[in-house]
Amino acid sequence: MEERTFNTAGPQIPADNYTIDPLSRFDLDDILMLIRQKRYFVLHAPRQTGKTSCLLALRDYLNKEGKYLAVYANVEGGQALRNKVKSVVGTVVDTISRELRIIVGNNSYNCIQEEAKKMESGAVVAEYLTQLSMAIDKPLVLLFDEIDSLVGDSLVSVLRQLRSGYANRPAAFPQSVILCGVRDVRDYRIVLSNQDIVTGGSAFNIKAKSLRLGNFSKEEIHDLFMQHTHETGQEFDEDCFPIIWSATEGQPWLVNAIGLEVTSNMCENRDRSVRITPDMVERAIENIIYRRDTHIDILINILKEDRVRRVIQPMLANSYNASDYLIPSDDILYAEEVGLIMRERGKPRRISNNIYRQIILSELKPAQVS
Repeated sequence: MEERTFNTAGPQIPADNYTIDPLSRFDLDDILMLIRQKRYFVLHAPRQTGKTSCLLALRDYLNKEGKYLAVYANVEGGQALRNKVKSVVGTVVDTISRELRIIVGNNSYNCIQEEAKKMESGAVVAEYLTQLSMAIDKPLVLLFDEIDSLVGDSLVSVLRQLRSGYANRPAAFPQSVILCGVRDVRDYRIVLSNQDIVTGGSAFNIKAKSLRLGNFSKEEIHDLFMQHTHETGQEFDEDCFPIIWSATEGQPWLVNAIGLEVTSNMCENRDRSVRITPDMVERAIENIIYRRDTHIDILINILKEDRVRRVIQPMLANSYNASDYLIPSDDILYAEEVGLIMRERGKPRRISNNIYRQIILSELKPAQVS
């Protein structure tokens, strides 16, 4: 049997990766209640926190339970098409149809896809979901991933088409729809091709609830690393775990990156008789920061945005004064939702973890944060 690894790329595969049960990372009872109540709702979290793994696990759970037909669809493929609405909605229908074929194991619903795409109007998604919901023998649950990768007219079109059939659920429209992305749909400020601005709340005012996927707890971090110990015999000094927590505060990609670095990328530690010590973990953290993997590059690119700098600069300079309250609240919310900062009741805003803080300090010149 192949040794499992810490995963830093793509959804978790329990057979290949050390895994915290994705269904334990949100309130499953709450989600099942929303689905039973025929609600449309949002699951959001920063990038590389495990959203896709959670959606796929929920899809499999629902299909195994047998009450619903659950279909996962990642609509990121429509991003490059931007405001080409007809092309984007066609791509969305193609994506749902492909994932449906995988779930049911045949092409029996392909004709619905073909008929819907013959429509001249922009309501192709609504028509497809209507006909599909009427054809299948179970209520349809649709899990949209990367919904906020769509932009402008195309995003508004998809949201409004989902809203248009809401009153016909579940007989002629999905019983429940979950929109998953980095931000809550209410916080979208969508610029249309004519430069009008539409908010996500107005385009999708049927949202019942917004759920946020959190980071790993201290206990979950320990559990993840103990999976490696139990399967390989390689031990970790208990003093490693406070360091991992302080560096990451449970950010899932960072936690897994440290695990992968210290057990696999550091060649001398591939000998499973080597006990992992705190100084090894510190060196692994330095390597991750220096190497600038994709996750770190994304963070650095976000730091180039003016709305992020307006929030971060006063924090790094410890400048909490009257002018600080002039920072637009949407800028603060954006910095929080992309995972850069944390807000706790009664405390000043702070950078989410020590790794992010080190990267931010190295990327922003002293003159910019003074």
